[in-house]
Amino acid sequence: MIVDAHLDIGWNALADGRGFLGPPAPRYVISRSALVGAGVGLVFATLYTAPALARRAMRTRYVYENAHEAHLMARSQVSYYQACGLLMIRDSRELERYLRGWKRGQLAAVMLMEGADPIENPSQLGAWTDLGLRIIGPAWSRTRYSGGTRAPGGLTKLGVQLLKAMRRKHVILDLSHMADQAVADAFELWRGPIMASHSNARELVSGDRQITSATAAEIARRGGIVGISFYPSHLRPKGKTSLKDVVRHALHHARATGGPEHVGLGTDLDGGIDSRYGPISDLKELKELRGMLRKHFNVAQVDGIMGENWIEFLLRSLPEPKASRRASSR
Repeated sequence: MIVDAHLDIGWNALADGRGFLGPPAPRYVISRSALVGAGVGLVFATLYTAPALARRAMRTRYVYENAHEAHLMARSQVSYYQACGLLMIRDSRELERYLRGWKRGQLAAVMLMEGADPIENPSQLGAWTDLGLRIIGPAWSRTRYSGGTRAPGGLTKLGVQLLKAMRRKHVILDLSHMADQAVADAFELWRGPIMASHSNARELVSGDRQITSATAAEIARRGGIVGISFYPSHLRPKGKTSLKDVVRHALHHARATGGPEHVGLGTDLDGGIDSRYGPISDLKELKELRGMLRKHFNVAQVDGIMGENWIEFLLRSLPEPKASRRASSR
């Protein structure tokens, strides 16, 4: 089973009209049929909302001016996933059950919020976890919770409250897009499961959107996974990208984290880019990636990067079923 830890499925449909249930839109690669045809069995489906400052850069009118608008936009994406019939994995037992019965052609998702502004107040987090939210990345650019990409700064007071609420609700922390100071603050405060869903190596591509080897190593020390983004500007500073660039970042992350057991995929495919600029033009090319990785890693390690590493992480990081948690707390 291939696992992709970052796909903006709801955003693509509602902001740009690229529906999930039909074939991929022209020059794009993601749809349900394309994913299952390539052997993808599990994705992290995002709730991404664009702040007003993104209007020009992303050439979109689907932006929020305040937290309540962000909340409504994210809720509409939850509704879209429900309307698509996308199975949402909520706890470790559901994941175990899905894995036991999985066969090619089936697809499930774990819900990930990219940029936490839709959570109007940390006290609302329980309502979001009831909807199935299991992973939160506090930042995209700057949010009310955290400094982010091209927006330096640490966790805000509200951000500290959010992380405390996330621990109580057994939510996973995603460091992707968090500014360096916010990452440092999180390392000091956070004691729960941690990951970077789609973050490449800063030593290969400069800029605060990528993570340093030190950050990757600390994620690994805490048992987390770093996902490789296929976004062109994350793979190389300029020029045409290819799967060779993906392998280059996989090798770098594997060295930084102490082994490929802490590396996975978080492609961000179709996340605002079309296939003319990305490393693949069809998801079936993921089969070629497996062969290219095999030149550097053994079979089990390649299986890990393609999906098993994320599965093992989720099995130990997702909450237990509510009934089990109530029993263990007595």
